[in-house]
Amino acid sequence: MERIIGGRSFDFSRQVVVMAIINRTPDSFYDKGSTFALDKAVAAAVRAADDGADWVDVGGVPFGRGPAVSVAEEIDRIVPLVEAIHASTDVVISVDTVNAEVARLSIAAGAGVINDTSGLYDPDMASTVADSGANLVLTHSLAPPRSEPPRPHYDDVTAEVIAFLRDRVARAVEAGMPLERLIVDPGHDLNKNTFHTLEITRRLEEVVAIGLPTLVAVSNKDFIGETLDREQGQRLEGSLAAAVICIMKGARIIRMHDVVPAVAAVRLTEAVLGFREPVYARHNLE
Repeated sequence: MERIIGGRSFDFSRQVVVMAIINRTPDSFYDKGSTFALDKAVAAAVRAADDGADWVDVGGVPFGRGPAVSVAEEIDRIVPLVEAIHASTDVVISVDTVNAEVARLSIAAGAGVINDTSGLYDPDMASTVADSGANLVLTHSLAPPRSEPPRPHYDDVTAEVIAFLRDRVARAVEAGMPLERLIVDPGHDLNKNTFHTLEITRRLEEVVAIGLPTLVAVSNKDFIGETLDREQGQRLEGSLAAAVICIMKGARIIRMHDVVPAVAAVRLTEAVLGFREPVYARHNLE
């Protein structure tokens, strides 16, 4: 499962990637626009890399409902940021976008991953990424981007998520995307209620069985807040617990807001799984 992504090598059979989140939006649900300014976004990305993040995931349009953002505005938010990060650090840059033109320009600016949370809503997305060397994340979601989502109903949420992802993988491959450059994401909380997301987490190994690296975006999600009765800003412990559970069930890319604690949790979990040695070992050995 070793891949070259953004100039770095990753062996997903023995490695878990920490993906930091950098939102260049004025209305992101977590940071409330604190990294909307270009210089602050670049500084946050460099700091995340210095803190141990393997990837940084930059976005210019939140997933949820809200005012429309034009393609030109999204490009203005994202492309200069990708260029500046690429010039400042060798961290892998992922771009969270549902628009193929934004993806094309982001890859040209230095992005190694396109994180499409819409599940190929733009019919040109797969072929656009296929023409590059970038990886593509295929995510389960149902509603059009920035729309009022329908009340979700599933007869078997995990089975339906898997069927959706298998279909999107097939579409991407048909559009020319190499299978070895695809990643899947079950879409925690995206068009799902808390019970749906808890079940997907509980049965995540079924998603992993698709056979592609699995990304999970669990950080500060509402399913954590509703399960623990925690408002935004108070969900770190739940986010770390959810991330570790997902890793133990086979996830290999963890999208997280709080980099330092996330890196510590991930590296310890890797050691438990036998993927890495302790930094040092003296206890009862000396």
